[in-house]
Amino acid sequence: MIRRADTAIPLNHLTVGEFAYVRRIVGQPDHVHRLEELGFRDGTRVEMFRSGSPCIVRLGGNKVCIRADHLINVLVDPHGSSAP
Repeated sequence: MIRRADTAIPLNHLTVGEFAYVRRIVGQPDHVHRLEELGFRDGTRVEMFRSGSPCIVRLGGNKVCIRADHLINVLVDPHGSSAP
């Protein structure tokens, strides 16, 4: 799969072992806030541990399970840097 360097994709499209940087969380404000409390912020590096939906990602020293649906979506940049 070819990806443009400036394109944010849904988190659950990453493959196992792939790293990316959080760019944006789209969804209801209370859901977005909850993910931000867990550490999902612009520039945060994540690694896909188990792909799909729900997916499991490594975030810092923790594994977090996320189900992407119409209520919430984490967009990441697989080629970016930690700088927004």
